Amino acid sequence: MIQITEASLNDIAKIQEIANITWPITYGEILTAEQLEYMLDLIYSDEALSKQIQNKEQLFYLISDANSVIGFIGIEHNYKNEAITKIHKIYLLPETQGKGYGKIVFEEIQKMALENNSSALLLNVNRFNTALNFYKKLGFEIKETVDIEIGNGFLMEDYVMGKNI
Repeated sequence: MIQITEASLNDIAKIQEIANITWPITYGEILTAEQLEYMLDLIYSDEALSKQIQNKEQLFYLISDANSVIGFIGIEHNYKNEAITKIHKIYLLPETQGKGYGKIVFEEIQKMALENNSSALLLNVNRFNTALNFYKKLGFEIKETVDIEIGNGFLMEDYVMGKNI
């Protein structure tokens, strides 16, 4: 059984801890060490997370099992003023994978999206991320291929995936 609760500024350290564990495993063979470090600092610095949480640019939620926090999500309803919920971040600790938690989390995100009048879910995934197959199993389809410049000469090479709900 998992629980999803809204995160606050007090949870920034926990979000950073999970990102620092999951990112090297998720992206270690995809990105250079320099890009990995740059992106972690860009996206998960105290300043970046505080701004996103305070301004509700993304709604952050912690994912917990009976014992501890095992992951987090960052979502945005009404993405680009459309009936879309954008999943900006979804990370679960490596030891939880294969236990069905990811599927449960997506079901909960879908419920939240429907409660906020969304008719679709959208996410970006690195084109070389093994999670791509998991998203396809959940019914997501590739909508677009994008290269996003993030500074320092680095690119995010993503697929934009979507799913009607």
